[in-house]
Formats: sequence, structure tokens, C-alpha cells
Amino acid sequence: MPEIKVLFFDCDNTLIMSEPIAFKFCAITMNELLEKYGYEKRYTGPELLKEFVGMNFRGMAKAVRDKYGFSKITDEDIEKYVIREMENVIVGIKAEAVECEGAIEQIRRIYESGKYANKMAVVSSSAIPRVTASLERVGMDKYFKNEKGELAIFSCASRVPPTSKPDPQIYFDACEAYGVKPENTLTIEDSRSGATSAKNAGVNLIGYVGPYETEEEKEKIRNVLKNDCNAIIIMEHWREWDDCLAACERK
Repeated sequence: MPEIKVLFFDCDNTLIMSEPIAFKFCAITMNELLEKYGYEKRYTGPELLKEFVGMNFRGMAKAVRDKYGFSKITDEDIEKYVIREMENVIVGIKAEAVECEGAIEQIRRIYESGKYANKMAVVSSSAIPRVTASLERVGMDKYFKNEKGELAIFSCASRVPPTSKPDPQIYFDACEAYGVKPENTLTIEDSRSGATSAKNAGVNLIGYVGPYETEEEKEKIRNVLKNDCNAIIIMEHWREWDDCLAACERK
């Protein structure tokens, strides 16, 4: 395997348990949009999470529109609600978000080792203000700085034009910013959409199943990450990080 020079990390439900909070407020915003145009369909947070995990609000809204033929909802309408949803979610994250168990300790250790100094970045479908709020909420922001001292965040939702995982473009953006080829990078993802984005970009992948509550859910996503998305190894808990990284470096 080529040398790993840069580490990428998904944020939501990989570094920080933000998805349940985000989807609670996302559902409120989605239902406001559907109600405005007279559609009876409504979502709960868990329903949106199950169906659209790893996607940002823009991607979800377009998927819902296309799935049900809600043709009255335009792209311009969705953009207005993207802003509203982000504001709602950030309020929730600042009040409630916590780390994925063990993540802060491992990220601190990676940072303090110096091996990947200024070579660690967050690659997310979520908008930069939301990712920033998540990192700051748990005190993890200080570990993700580039050589200029800026937060190293690559966001599908905040790029121009915006995208959403599983589109691989955000990983291409990140690799270009660091001047490395995808095969010289490694990322960790917990969802099909995120892992597919990495796979299609040619980025090496660790699959993470820590946020899934039941063994049935974990086994299902293990198969997806390993068999469909070519994860090199599956990580069950952040305490396994050193072994997983070593396995990738040996491959």
C-alpha cells in the first residue's frame, strides 16, 4: 500500500454523535417545507436518519422530492430551507452533542504524536458552521488545524457548487488541497454514502460501526462497508484505532 500521508475523518457519528440531534431538527425543517406546499408526508428524526444517514439536508430534500414526485418544491425553495435547517441544527448541537466514545482521546494521541501534524482534516457532507459547532462543542477543534492555523474542514454543503456524499468530489477537493493523491490518504466513515464517496475517490477506508445500537444494525453496515465499499478494516470502537491504522499501513 502507498504511504499514508494525510488522515481524513468524517464528522457526524464518526467523531461526534451529532446525527440523532441533527436529524431531530432536520425533520422539523423538512416537515415545515412539506407543509408549506400542501404535502401530507411527514418525517420523524429516526425515520430520516434511517433513510438518509450520511446525507446533508439539501441532498435529503431533493431525494424526498424526487421519490414522491413533489414537483412544486423547487431547488430555490430547498436552498431557503437549507439555511433554516442549519440554524436549527446548530442550536441543538451546541446544547447536546457529545463525542463518539473514545474519539477525543485517540484524536489527541494522533495529534500529539506529530506524525500527521497539520495533516488531519474533517471531510463532511454537513456545512462548515455545523461541523465547526460540533468540533467546538466537544473541544476537538484544536486538533484539526492546517499550516495556517485554520480549521481544516472540507464540506460538501459549503463548497461551490454544493454536493453531497456519495459524490466523491469533496474527497478530490481535500486531496488537491493537501497536494496528495487519494491513494496516499486514509479516511474513516460510518455510512454507505460516506464510504461510497471515499471508495469512488480512491481514498483508503476504515469502516466504523460504533454508533449503531444493535448487533443486527452493526452486522448490516459491516457488510456494506466491507463488501460494497472496500473498507480495509472495520473499527468497532475508537480504542481500536492504533491497530486499524497499523493494519492499513501494512496493507
